[in-house]
Amino acid sequence: MLRQWSSEELVLFPHIIELGVVKNSAVHLNAFPKVVMDGKFHWNIHNNEHTLFPGDVALMLPGQEIGSSSGVLEIGSFSFLHINACLQGTDEIILDKWGRLSYNEIITMSRILFLNSPVVITKINEAGKILKSIQQELCNQEVGYYSSVNNHIDELFILLTRHLTRQTNPGRDFPKTFMKLDEALRQDISHQWTVDEMAALVGLGNTLFNDKVKSYTGLTPLNYLINIRITEATKLLKRSHTSIINIALDTGFNSSQHFSTTFKKLTGFTPGEFRKNNSYTE
Repeated sequence: MLRQWSSEELVLFPHIIELGVVKNSAVHLNAFPKVVMDGKFHWNIHNNEHTLFPGDVALMLPGQEIGSSSGVLEIGSFSFLHINACLQGTDEIILDKWGRLSYNEIITMSRILFLNSPVVITKINEAGKILKSIQQELCNQEVGYYSSVNNHIDELFILLTRHLTRQTNPGRDFPKTFMKLDEALRQDISHQWTVDEMAALVGLGNTLFNDKVKSYTGLTPLNYLINIRITEATKLLKRSHTSIINIALDTGFNSSQHFSTTFKKLTGFTPGEFRKNNSYTE
């Protein structure tokens, strides 16, 4: 087992807190690290009961815990990797910089993880192989091992996120998937969503995502997003005394002019006219 501050192998990797494999040949009490598991365990992850079989992965986000109602760690084995991370807001993970993932990719992945939290991904044996490769690189320290370790961590994040979106949003059930996307967009309507981010949320490539959204709604993803923004804006114009510029910003528009132009194009009224004709308080 490698642990930061006590293992020389991790001196160059401050973003790795712990890495190791636990082979448990007897029942133990009160021994629940944050892990990526390979084994059969009945564990409580962030107050949700899960049974994990060989090849399954459990991913604990910052602030989440793992344990069991009985406090028993069953016989079996599991690999684990603890990465240094912290929360920004309620659905963004801030990671130490180590690899080639862009800031936008990290934010998109963290949103996918929080959207599906707690995260348990089934039948993903590749994760165990990546963890083993990371450990071998750290122990052997051959030429290029620093880049190789960090690339493997990137690979692991990409693998987990892709499998999670495929598991929770199967392409054959697009209506259900689409409703989940719609909910995510409305919950963070001020965010400057890109087609890449929206496609990632449902686990589809951009081309297939565009085709499915257009077939299902008659609109491109960005035009559908604009319609959501305007729908949410009409609710705010009716129910609050918030200024029009603040409503524009709250619903994802960069300026009141852009908001007003788009609003009139889709409703036939300026925001001011709409508020005058439709305002009420609850």
